[in-house]
Amino acid sequence: MLIDVKNMSKVYRVGIERIDALRDVDLEIGSNEMVAIMGSSGSGKSTLMNMLGCLDRPTSGTYHLDGRDIGSMGPNELARVRNEQVGFVFQSFELLPRQTALQNVELPLIYSGSGGGGSRRDRARDALTRVGLEDRMTHRPNQLSGGQKQRVAIARAILNKPTILMADEPTGNLDSSTTSEILELFSQLHADGQTILIVTHEDEVAACCQRVVRLRDGEIESDLPIEQDVAGRLRGQGSAAC
Repeated sequence: MLIDVKNMSKVYRVGIERIDALRDVDLEIGSNEMVAIMGSSGSGKSTLMNMLGCLDRPTSGTYHLDGRDIGSMGPNELARVRNEQVGFVFQSFELLPRQTALQNVELPLIYSGSGGGGSRRDRARDALTRVGLEDRMTHRPNQLSGGQKQRVAIARAILNKPTILMADEPTGNLDSSTTSEILELFSQLHADGQTILIVTHEDEVAACCQRVVRLRDGEIESDLPIEQDVAGRLRGQGSAAC
């Protein structure tokens, strides 16, 4: 099992107030799955993403990523896992405005000290070509459309050939046409063998996944194949289609 979470809880304290962001979550995700995590604001979906991406630690419970016990790792080892095994894609792209697309994609290799300058550039070029931006490598973010910026962010995320690609509301800033283009790119990456986890509130995005995990009040409310999830929601709406 690629992701194996048992009894994961996360508690935040704000003054004397206790906030249970996650409550005894159990979750398994296999290699080459494409999974949507959904829920209303405050349901715990972004907190779960932070835990699975090794950006934060749970208060209790266990998390194994590709057989490795994440809870036993120190800060340096966690940083290596984030750099080498997890690729992140964010709603706001997180690109450096003064850097070209090529330079932005190179950043993970620069931070990790991997390879020489020529090798880094070759790998970054390959990643940009893979997402269809071979003709935009020298453009800066302000010269790119929203969809092109997100493609740069995806190229950066897949540069190190991560074990899992995690996307947090990756289409939240995009129009419907561009959203379709980005979803097609995710589908292509998945077809090539990439494991993908997408946090979203958009049914259109979830429909491209194999499975939907829905959270409510920090707990997993349902975990179903996409066909059953859609059918269940239609029944809840009283649709005659089901």
